[in-house]
Amino acid sequence: MRNIVVITLSSILVACAYNLLLIPHEILSGGLSGIAIMLGIITPLNTGVLNLLLNLPLLILGVLKLGKRFIGYTILSVVVLSVSLYIIPVYKATQDPILASLFGGVIVGLGLGMIFRAAGSSGGFDIIAMLLSRKRDFPLGTLISAMNGIVVAISGFVFSWDAALLTLVSIYATGKVVDTIHTSHIKLTMMIITSKGEEVKQQLLGKLHRGVTIMDAKGAYSGEGRKVLITVITRYQLADVKAMIKEADAKAFVNILQTTEVIGVFDRGIK
Repeated sequence: MRNIVVITLSSILVACAYNLLLIPHEILSGGLSGIAIMLGIITPLNTGVLNLLLNLPLLILGVLKLGKRFIGYTILSVVVLSVSLYIIPVYKATQDPILASLFGGVIVGLGLGMIFRAAGSSGGFDIIAMLLSRKRDFPLGTLISAMNGIVVAISGFVFSWDAALLTLVSIYATGKVVDTIHTSHIKLTMMIITSKGEEVKQQLLGKLHRGVTIMDAKGAYSGEGRKVLITVITRYQLADVKAMIKEADAKAFVNILQTTEVIGVFDRGIK
């Protein structure tokens, strides 16, 4: 219930940033939402309707390929965002386009970061990234940056290059805030110290496409035996993995490290 409330309120916050700061100045956001904003400006169609239509094929694909909870939260976010864009009037909250771009990007980043922390996403490019992360060690950050670069270029040709630069500022601000709230790295190393090693192992192996290494350990103070499980995951899996660990052993000690590089087979399904 807490995640549902967070995702709902965060999606409304993102919609407010779009309709009050970005759209009135013809500034786009990143991903499919940016394309929806552009089409909403140059066509009579509402941005909320366009956002839902553009995300619909990816949501259907996500239902077939991704976890039920993740895609369920993502559908909730997309629907709430689309409805909010439809209901909230477009109003120019500031006359300064630079302030609109900067603060619009910050507010969007705040909303998206909270959605990520609640184990969901805003749809669009995030679903593509999640699908690719399940298949192979793909440079997702490069992919998403390239897609956002296309949005910036389209903004320059459709509106003006001033609008394109302001869009770039907005996307950059959004990315920095999301990184601060969620995590700035694609891969994370998790070290799990638990007295229920078998239960945690079964959770991870049964629901992740990642390898797990197990070591024996002993508590220095208690002298009791422990298991240390080490695995490397993508940032998109972090919320789900924490829920798995909590379900298997609520008292497990977990250390999460930012991973610079992985050498070798990252995906358990790849030979």
